Amino acid sequence: MARPAARFVCQQCGAVHPKWAGRCEDCGAWNSLVEETGGDGPPKGLGTGKGRRIELVGLEGSEQDAPRRVTGIGEFDRVAGGGLVPGSALLVGGDPGIGKSTLLLQVAARLAGSGTVLYISGEEAIEQVRMRARRLDVAGSPVSLAAATSVRDIVASLDQGPAPALVVIDSIQTMYLDSLDSAPGTVAQVRSSAQELIRLAKRRGFALVLVGHVTKEGTIAGPRVLEHMVDTVLYFEGERGHQFRILRAVKNRFGPTDEIGVFEMTDRGLDEVLNPSALFLADRQGDISGAAVFAGMEGTRPMLVEIQALVAPSAPGTPRRAVVGWDGGRLSMILAVLEARGGVAIGGNDIYLNVAGGLRIQEPAADLAVAAALISASTGQALPAATVVFGEIGLSGEVRAVSQTEQRLKEAGKLGFEHALMPPQRGRRLARSAEVTLQEIGTVAELCALFDEKRAAGGRPGGDRPRS
Repeated sequence: MARPAARFVCQQCGAVHPKWAGRCEDCGAWNSLVEETGGDGPPKGLGTGKGRRIELVGLEGSEQDAPRRVTGIGEFDRVAGGGLVPGSALLVGGDPGIGKSTLLLQVAARLAGSGTVLYISGEEAIEQVRMRARRLDVAGSPVSLAAATSVRDIVASLDQGPAPALVVIDSIQTMYLDSLDSAPGTVAQVRSSAQELIRLAKRRGFALVLVGHVTKEGTIAGPRVLEHMVDTVLYFEGERGHQFRILRAVKNRFGPTDEIGVFEMTDRGLDEVLNPSALFLADRQGDISGAAVFAGMEGTRPMLVEIQALVAPSAPGTPRRAVVGWDGGRLSMILAVLEARGGVAIGGNDIYLNVAGGLRIQEPAADLAVAAALISASTGQALPAATVVFGEIGLSGEVRAVSQTEQRLKEAGKLGFEHALMPPQRGRRLARSAEVTLQEIGTVAELCALFDEKRAAGGRPGGDRPRS
């Protein structure tokens, strides 16, 4: 019998190479080629057999949308688009120890009362899962547990009897198909295992949740096609030093893709945070230089967070830039605009920027708040404690309008803020809020002038309140 031909598959992009090389020619990744033995796969051509004619239908139909399965965990249901859709596949990724298994065990326990829920672990023994359930106080929930890694056995078990309501696979990198010679976690195994499980979920109509490992870059390990195969992709984010965890949707065929859910890690598991703005601002101190409150939007939810900046003298050499929770490239752009258009010479100093609470901001509406924090830190003049800031900054120094202005101002008024620095509306009609007074900032130069006026009026350097 002829020896099966060996091939080398890139573990980053899935490209197949006839021989080993140190670098993948398709994606450029180093040391990512792993040898896999070619199996007896299907023939490359269609042959002479005739296919079955497929049925074509119109766009309009009489079928009703299947009701979503609401878990009762509000933050999870928000990110999922209102609940789990029957027959859908959901992929949850996150750093090790961030709380993926904890969250999904809580979700499974909540849904177990309305249908059959299966939790299949490929990484932990059944007793380990039971220990976590006792810690979370959900050990009494009728969740069916199993420890298995063979996809053939899992499919055979799920294909018998009534279809379950939810199946959790923890994790997809531990699953394997015995028809492939490659090891679990390789591109071929992850892709084929996910394909078999997703096909079964759509045929039987149960919601499938796959847990995915992430690489050091923060993306889900395995082939990129895995994210295309599923209906929803959620990332679980957070810093181990913070108690907050952010569940962010990056793909959702059944809901918005920019929603986030906020959780707090406690000794009894993950608790949902119903008012994230109040929690993120709980430890904030007023009238401190280098701090600005940003009124942002995460999906349909307005959220207020504090942006902190520190400008320190730099040692000889290249000034240091340290950014946590924001884009470092955008910080460089804001610094360049402040120097070129606002006359604020701070580029030669060490710059430290931090978004308090562990939240990562992605929208450009934070530009004006970052600029205000930087100017405040460099001049020692603090913004008023009850002020929120938002707006996008262009390269010419203009401040551009952002979307959902009224929602931002309404959230600021609910939390007791009285003043808002915002972009000009330029003819747009805006419902005036009685709680918040508005001040439009058209250019970066106007923002710098505010601090100059405060300094001329005798504002205290450093922004600290006078002691009695």
